[in-house]
Amino acid sequence: MNITKTTIPEVIIIEPKIFGDERGYFFESFNEKVFCEKVIKTDFIQDNEAKSSYGVLRGLHYQLPPFAQSKLVRVIEGKVLDVAVDIRQESPTFGKYVSVELSGENKRQLFVPRGFAHGYVVLSNEAIFAYKVDNIYSPESEGSIIFNDTSLNIDWKIKHEDVILSEKDKISKNINEVELFNYKDKLY
Repeated sequence: MNITKTTIPEVIIIEPKIFGDERGYFFESFNEKVFCEKVIKTDFIQDNEAKSSYGVLRGLHYQLPPFAQSKLVRVIEGKVLDVAVDIRQESPTFGKYVSVELSGENKRQLFVPRGFAHGYVVLSNEAIFAYKVDNIYSPESEGSIIFNDTSLNIDWKIKHEDVILSEKDKISKNINEVELFNYKDKLY
């Protein structure tokens, strides 16, 4: 497993070792011992999967404490641009983001820690997106930032007119209009 820190050190790219031959391939998508040693000690409690078509943008979602969530995300089939935005007030990287192309082909994973908003847009005809979370879903603690917030200036690698949003994501607000994390809060 290859671990790469991004421009925001808490957001980490994980590339598994893939064993392939004429029959196909095999790789270990998660190993708790290795993950805790090389990334962070956390207990994932739930796996989720979503299938979406080209242009579907899910995000930028987060949950506030005590229901904040870390995510370990990957794509099983297709290709997405995955984005993590630092929403920890007073953090040196507040309002900065990391974007990584995840695909069924490259098998990369992205660890998105608590204190970050997360979203992705589908760049292929379809994509199957899978992720682990380390805390329960709480609708009352959920927040969302609009994908085209000009203060974030995220390059989604897709024309904005091609973006397909849920009704809930259409009414998301800019980062300066939502409740955020206190950088000094203990998130783990």
